[in-house]
Amino acid sequence: MRAFTNPSELRRLVRDGLGPGCRVTGAERLRGGSKKGVYRLALAGAGSPPTVIAYSWAPQENYWPGVPTPHASGLAPFLSAHHTLQAAGVRTPHVLYASAPDNLALVEDIPGDTLETAFTSDPVRAAKALTGLSVTLDHMAAHASPADHTSEDLTLTRALDDLTEAAARDPRINTAATALTDRLHELHAALTPRATYSLVHGELGPDHVLLTPDANPVLIDIESLTHSDPEQEHAYLRLRFGPHYAPLSRPALDPTRLSLHTLALHLSLVAGPLRLLDGDFPHRDAMRGIAEHNTREALRLVGMPGSGEAGT
Repeated sequence: MRAFTNPSELRRLVRDGLGPGCRVTGAERLRGGSKKGVYRLALAGAGSPPTVIAYSWAPQENYWPGVPTPHASGLAPFLSAHHTLQAAGVRTPHVLYASAPDNLALVEDIPGDTLETAFTSDPVRAAKALTGLSVTLDHMAAHASPADHTSEDLTLTRALDDLTEAAARDPRINTAATALTDRLHELHAALTPRATYSLVHGELGPDHVLLTPDANPVLIDIESLTHSDPEQEHAYLRLRFGPHYAPLSRPALDPTRLSLHTLALHLSLVAGPLRLLDGDFPHRDAMRGIAEHNTREALRLVGMPGSGEAGT
């Protein structure tokens, strides 16, 4: 049985960050990602907020030990991303306290739902939030950085690595490996130079957008923030937002870069979930479903539809 962050550590974090008069009266570990623990802490004491969120990047919270993680993780990338997004005018939960030696942080608790939930529970509220998220994407695009063209090579290298791993785990990918390799190289070779990169969240799904009471978007799970092609962000947005993507689309996206990032994303979302299933990650059906969907999509992009589900 996996042992998570010790409650005494969370109590100490609150004491150090919010003062000795602030007490933890309850702690709930929220279902979330695979690299950090997320806890909602109920508080009591004069001047205390009713709840806060604690992030823990302790080793026991990480389901990827011993294998490469697909994205950055830890307090340092989190704080760097938080400061960068603040400078870009993008709302994230306020950081209340951070303890670098312990890889722990306290942040503001945003009460209410996620954009993913609002799509079903309150479509009018969700539509308003999508408009706000579109503005957020504009702010991130405006926070540009000179393009480092080695990033394009890195995208290709990572995609080929993911393809190799996926091919070893799924016979359908293995059968299509030559076609997938050729397509990746074809797209990479067809790229034209770009002067700047945009600020990119990296995992911007509707579950990573909290909504304030007035339906303004607040971005979470920001550790993967980087400067890259906006097409990288939009490949993910198209996949995760599906029928709700239209308000976020941009006409100026480079179709070749979008195709490269889309295929690379599908391969990452085959290899990563199957790798995660080597360990004790609890939400196994969800991971199998992600891998299966992206297997089919990757095969479809090279004209080789998959049939049946591979065992994991």
